[in-house]
Order: sequence, then structure tokens, then C-alpha cells
Amino acid sequence: MKAILIKELNSFFSTPIGYLVITVYLVINGLFLWVFDGDFNILQAGFADLNSYFFLAPWIFIFLISAITMKSFSDEINSGTIEILRTKPLTNWQIVLGKYFGALILVIIAIIPTLIYVYSIYQLGNPVGNIALGTTFGSFAGLLFLASAYTAIGIFSSTLSKNQIISFLIATCIALFLFYGFEAIASYAVLGDYDYTVKNFGMNEHFNSISKGVIDTRDIVYFVSVTFFFLVLTKFRIQHEK
Repeated sequence: MKAILIKELNSFFSTPIGYLVITVYLVINGLFLWVFDGDFNILQAGFADLNSYFFLAPWIFIFLISAITMKSFSDEINSGTIEILRTKPLTNWQIVLGKYFGALILVIIAIIPTLIYVYSIYQLGNPVGNIALGTTFGSFAGLLFLASAYTAIGIFSSTLSKNQIISFLIATCIALFLFYGFEAIASYAVLGDYDYTVKNFGMNEHFNSISKGVIDTRDIVYFVSVTFFFLVLTKFRIQHEK
């Protein structure tokens, strides 16, 4: 697994892809939070919190992580190098996890610089330090769980087509539906007592729960289950890929 992980990280940072992903993520967030006028601008909001960041980041990650992972297996399948990987002394799980953690580490590297936002809000608060650190770091934890699930979805989607663009679109659609689809269905209030249950199938509900600063085991189990489910599907796909 280590060899695949290093290979993935090298492929990201030996080309502009890795640097581009990190730059795009930081620039988009930075512009909306600190430069552009609007509801997301922290300086104009009058509140010392990062709610705008934690609202934007999950949506940005849907597209960004899909772009990162779209070539994970589709490129290997298209070029035929998936067969070479199979001849190596590696199990299918090692191949899948190597690809998965390679992409996830890149996402985590993109998140790390945004920790400076915490210090900025800490200093901007009135009085200085007037920031709810519990909910802030709970939200960062939720963001990591969300990124983990998105990455597993993206890796799986890359096994469904040799075309990277198609893999990107599939990953984006699945992630969008799991993040907001169930909540949108529940918002129509046509299922009566089952609306809340349907809403709980969505990632956004569990992300918001973790963001409150209280780590509920149900939320952790949810994200771990979604991640593991898509990783199992990925293993099954490459195992039966001809």
C-alpha cells in the first residue's frame, strides 16, 4: 500500500495538479470569505465565527475532490496499467487504500492552511479570543469526515468509466445527492413522520451535527460506514475489471 500511496502523491506533486488543487481551494475560500461582498464575507458579517467557511467548504469539495479522484482508476484502466498493478505483490485492498489515502492526504494538505482562519477570527473577536473553539474544531473534524467520504465516492466513480470526465460527473452527482439530496426530499414534507428519518440519510445532517462541537458516535459511524461502503464497491470493481 505504501508504494501505491507514494506513487499517487508523486503523481500529484510532480505535475501542477496537486499545487493547482490546493491553490484553487484556498483562493476560492479566501475570495468569498475576505474579499467579495456578500453574505459569506466574514468582515461584513459582524460575527466572530467561521460559519461561512464551513458552509462553503463542503460544496467546493464536492467538485474539487471529484476532480482529484477522477483519474485514480479510470486512467489505469484506460492505459491498461491496471493489469500491471495486479502482477505486483499487492492485494486489491492495498491498491484501493493506496489510491484512497493518496487523494485524501492531498485534501488534508489543502485544509491545513485554512487553520489560519481560526487565528484571524480569534484576533478579530471583541474581546480578542471571543470564538467558540469547540464548535470550530468540531466543524474541522466534520470537514475531514466529509472529505473522507467524498474521496471514497470519487475513487469508486473512477472505476466506472475509462473517461475521466464521466468519472468526474458520476462522482459529483453521487456526492451531491448524498450531501443534500435526502435533505431536499425531506424538505417537501410529503413523508410525514419519515421525513426526519430520510433527512438522516444525508451527509449534511451529520456534518451539521458534528459541527456543533459534540462528537456523536452515530455521526462517526455514519461517515465511516459511507466511506467503507464505497471502498468495498471499489475493491469489487477492480477485482472484476477485465
